[in-house]
Amino acid sequence: MSSDIATSTGRAPTVYVPSTEALAAVLAPGERPSRPSPLAASLAFSWRAVLKIKHVPEQLFDVTAFPIIMVLMFTYLFGGALADSPRDYLQFFLPGIMVTSVVMITMYTGVGLNTDIQKGVFDRFRTLPVWRPAALVGMIVGDVLRYVLAAVVILAVGLVLGFRPDGGLLGVGAGIGLLVVFSFAFSWVWTFFGLVLRSEKSVMGVSMMVLFPLTFLSNVFVAPSTMPGWLQAFVKANPITHLVSSVRAAMSGTTDASAMTWTLLWSAFFLVVFGTLTMHRYNRR
Repeated sequence: MSSDIATSTGRAPTVYVPSTEALAAVLAPGERPSRPSPLAASLAFSWRAVLKIKHVPEQLFDVTAFPIIMVLMFTYLFGGALADSPRDYLQFFLPGIMVTSVVMITMYTGVGLNTDIQKGVFDRFRTLPVWRPAALVGMIVGDVLRYVLAAVVILAVGLVLGFRPDGGLLGVGAGIGLLVVFSFAFSWVWTFFGLVLRSEKSVMGVSMMVLFPLTFLSNVFVAPSTMPGWLQAFVKANPITHLVSSVRAAMSGTTDASAMTWTLLWSAFFLVVFGTLTMHRYNRR
């Protein structure tokens, strides 16, 4: 049609090329939005982590059913053998099993990160004009809700079974606070593994290899004084032992200054070392 018109009129057809200003007026009539702050970006990714739980409620199994099973099983299996009664054993045992359950849940941070990487989700996040660590920080902050929920479920089951913290509400809050701080820092270990390892099964396998010795070779189930001397040396240096002692002291209404100091130092170590390694790997990936 255009060639016929050009032949009949003797002129070449005119092609309209819009200017940059005209395109901008049509595609982006308003002002360009400002870049979100690191806090706003991190909170947005945190909300994404919460929405994942909403759409896949099965994820709450590890923070509800699993802690309940752990409390009931170990209380009634070991309570009569290690103490005068399951209820007496529960006073010693519940802070430890709370730590064990929440710390084990942290490995799912690395598993979820590896799954997002395999699906290409994080490649899209890297192209967004936001603070680079926001996706990782937001994901871990969102998982903090899971840690608090698991701790509250365990505490509720313990109270039903007869656990009575002498520290009251303030002591329980301080103990859970220490646990959440440590778990947040410890999660950066699994984010690093989630970036380095090739599959989610590998992340879970390595995580269990690390977590089982740390949680079971500690003061969670029995006092270290009942163990062989060579094992006591490992148990006393174990960060989980320091965390359990801190939480146990807080809930009993006392303060273990040494254990609390070591817990905070270990938290800082995990956050600084593995947080740095994670970001280095993330930026180079």
